[in-house]
Amino acid sequence: MTKIFRLEWTSIMSGAALAALLGVSLCDAAECPRKDALGTSRVLSVDAKTFPRVGLKSFPQTLPLADREVVLTFDDGPHPPTTSKVLAALAQECVRATFFLIGQHASQYPDMVKRIAREGHTVGHHSFTHPFMGHIPFEKAIADIDRGIAADEMALHGASTTTPSTPFFRFPYFESTQALLDLLQSRGIAVFGADLWASDWEEMTPEQQLKLVTERLAASGRGIILFHDNKAQTAAMMPAFLRYLRENGYRVVHIVPAGKSQRSADTR
Repeated sequence: MTKIFRLEWTSIMSGAALAALLGVSLCDAAECPRKDALGTSRVLSVDAKTFPRVGLKSFPQTLPLADREVVLTFDDGPHPPTTSKVLAALAQECVRATFFLIGQHASQYPDMVKRIAREGHTVGHHSFTHPFMGHIPFEKAIADIDRGIAADEMALHGASTTTPSTPFFRFPYFESTQALLDLLQSRGIAVFGADLWASDWEEMTPEQQLKLVTERLAASGRGIILFHDNKAQTAAMMPAFLRYLRENGYRVVHIVPAGKSQRSADTR
């Protein structure tokens, strides 16, 4: 594993210095309705050429985050009953996240996909049927990836294309092959793992999940966090987790593809 940079965030100006140092973008601050909200501290532009694969659970490299910076990511949606609750919690704290969508679900709930994007979140891709891609033929795996991208793009933009408007992909179960990784890299698609997991695929109460993920975050100090927005326990826990971040000095970083810029709110 590569060592993550340990840089202290002390002010908006230090955030700008960090952005310049790391070659990422810091958005202009936007007004957040709640002055005491957690907010989104900065936007980090991710170029697949520089960061083709990130997430220390799977790869030796991760995103260049400072101490107490986190990237919030959600898999397996959209699932309206729980995704809507997650979105409401994020909106309450003026936080932006990244959702890796299953194409099959995007096809079923295109309005929810549009809502995710409309509320300022990043829409990434997570295949069409969520298969174990290391256990199926290469051609079948690529077909499932492309079908998922096309379904997400259709839900978002009304046009079916295998060229993603946001070239971010996460493998189901984090299971990939070198051939698949190489192909996605050749297409300019960044592959996301995670630095820590909420393990919300396991049955537990929202209180147990909150304890688990906050203990893991306290130990790591930063990172890309994996949640699942189709899990009721995650949706129930999310307001308390965001409150934990705010009360313990963590800052949320929103990831977007290189070349895209979005405004972020900083409430501190």
